[in-house]
Amino acid sequence: MPSTKSLLLALSLSATLPAAAQKLDYPIQAVPFTQVKLTDSFWLPRLKTNTDVTIPASFARCESTNRVKNFELAAAHQGEFATKFPFDDTDIYKTIEGASYSLSVYPDAKLSAYLDELIAKVGAAQEPDGYLYTARTIDPAHPHPWSGPTRWSQERDASHELYDAGHLYEAAVAHYEATGKKTLLHIALKNADLVCSVFGPGKLRVAPGHEIVEMGLVKLYRVTGKPEYLRTAKFFLDARGHYPGYDSKSPDTWKNGSYWQDDKPVVAQTEAEGHAVRAEYLYSAMTDVAALTGDKQLLAAVDTIWNNLVAKKMYVTGGTGAVPGGERFGANYELPNTTAYNETCASVADVFWNERMFQLHGDAKYIDVLEKVLYNGLISGVGLDGKSFFYSNAMQIKSSASFPQTEPARAGWFECSCCPTNLARLMPALPGYVYAERGRALYANLFVSGKASLTVNKQPVQLTQENNYPWDGDLKFTVDPAKSTADFDLLVRIPGWARNEAMPSNLYTFEQPSAERATIKINGKLVAYPLQNGYAVLSRKWHKHDVVEVNLSLEVRRVHANPLVKDDLGKVALQRGPVMYCAEWADNNGKTSNIVVPTGTTFAASYQPQLLHGVETLTATVPVVLVAANGTSVSTTPRTLLAIPYYAWANRGKGEMTVWFPSTLTNLDLISEPATAEVTEQK
Repeated sequence: MPSTKSLLLALSLSATLPAAAQKLDYPIQAVPFTQVKLTDSFWLPRLKTNTDVTIPASFARCESTNRVKNFELAAAHQGEFATKFPFDDTDIYKTIEGASYSLSVYPDAKLSAYLDELIAKVGAAQEPDGYLYTARTIDPAHPHPWSGPTRWSQERDASHELYDAGHLYEAAVAHYEATGKKTLLHIALKNADLVCSVFGPGKLRVAPGHEIVEMGLVKLYRVTGKPEYLRTAKFFLDARGHYPGYDSKSPDTWKNGSYWQDDKPVVAQTEAEGHAVRAEYLYSAMTDVAALTGDKQLLAAVDTIWNNLVAKKMYVTGGTGAVPGGERFGANYELPNTTAYNETCASVADVFWNERMFQLHGDAKYIDVLEKVLYNGLISGVGLDGKSFFYSNAMQIKSSASFPQTEPARAGWFECSCCPTNLARLMPALPGYVYAERGRALYANLFVSGKASLTVNKQPVQLTQENNYPWDGDLKFTVDPAKSTADFDLLVRIPGWARNEAMPSNLYTFEQPSAERATIKINGKLVAYPLQNGYAVLSRKWHKHDVVEVNLSLEVRRVHANPLVKDDLGKVALQRGPVMYCAEWADNNGKTSNIVVPTGTTFAASYQPQLLHGVETLTATVPVVLVAANGTSVSTTPRTLLAIPYYAWANRGKGEMTVWFPSTLTNLDLISEPATAEVTEQK
């Protein structure tokens, strides 16, 4: 919902919607992150690292790589574009967004002053009519090669003019709501007014090549109440699938438009297709517009696409976008391991989309997927130091050069550095995903220790959450109404993994069902609870200091993929709670590609406070394969397998890693390294 500042701005702009339109919105509203103060031992250090390390490093790299210089050159209207890509402006916008969110939690006068200086440079680069795109403004006669000879002429394919605008809008809203300052917001509104004047019915029609302007326009609509912003967002959605230059029958994603999700109208799309980040930004915007307009066709489309993604195109870590060529989704069940792409930005987009789907439908399955992404495929993208990153997130790394594979080691920055800055903006907003409200219902979605100040069923309540999640399944909620009692429903998510559901589809399943069921006590007494849409519904009049205790059994579970995922046939993955595990070279005698995990293997879990900033490890005795030095014989020997959380890999140097383990020798991909090499590594 719009903040108080947003509503005041809407009144100051004298922009209102018809009464009927004002009633349409997500039925469930997230509790703003500013109302949730974390004390959590897992997430709070990560948010602090983002504030202290990631955001300053991002700004420093924007300076050193000339991203800031581009705005200075545009203001002076002289020089040459100083970076490689026309979307490099967005790295500044995304970092401003993250820094603004951070200021809401950690006031910092120095950072605030730096933002003021940076925003002034952005404003100076804006042209009088609102156009803001340094790749053209620096030298309009010789713009960036992707930009086209005139404004918007290459927007569908390459220019990223509207993509830049979308990130500007999101940063502007974050900065305004964090600081109350309208400096960046006015820049964004001036640009948005230009966009609305250029695009629309009877005007220029284009499907933005890289989506996010649609999401940004929705945010501006929420802040201002100006209907043109919502109408233009919907116009951009409706513009897709009407481009005569594409050959809809071509299998080539570039020729048929599916790379840009432009091969058919959005309401006719049924599969997650094309560039994964672009797609999931599009699906987020479709969900926004469906909620705000009541468009049932859009709603049906996003439901269908979500089901396709979760049932056929998602990795067990929550990663999406399997194919490196085009950073895109592959065919159904095309989920290779050694060439897995899984762009970090796609995980960020997936969090955005699943939160919206939850707010629309109120089903825990969307938070189950969001949680899987958060604890695995998303935070794997940033190193424990806060300043080293993965652009892609591999599922297997082998030492043999004969295997094609994606990034085996983290980097400090990338020539296309969208992923580090995307993480910088998501992390400070994480507390806003913990709780949500609808009428008399308060949803506890994520298990993150902290205190939340809420208004539920028109009653002020403080809710304190205490746990050691994800390492421990004992959760404690203390309810403190402002008055003596408060009548509302507390809906505690019982995760899919605690209900014998590895995925809200048959894409992944647990090898054996668990007999353990989540138990709940209120004030020490065991209570029965109805389970609705994945939530335990606790309905009562709450008194001060009422305590809810939830126990989730954290067993080590063996996960199998659908047989149609050919790369995972005869293999098993390991999961404990929401966390997926991998084996890494550093703990396993220098190799992981020779490990076999037979059926019946028993694992022990143990918390290691000194390892990788504190992690729960899994250990078991398993056979590993050795090849004789002369290559003529093979043997196995028992060794201790030590598995670490997937998110923590590649923080100790470069080497082998795997998520999926063969359960028999016949499923081992390759036996190539001699036993003598392993002995040397062990020494």
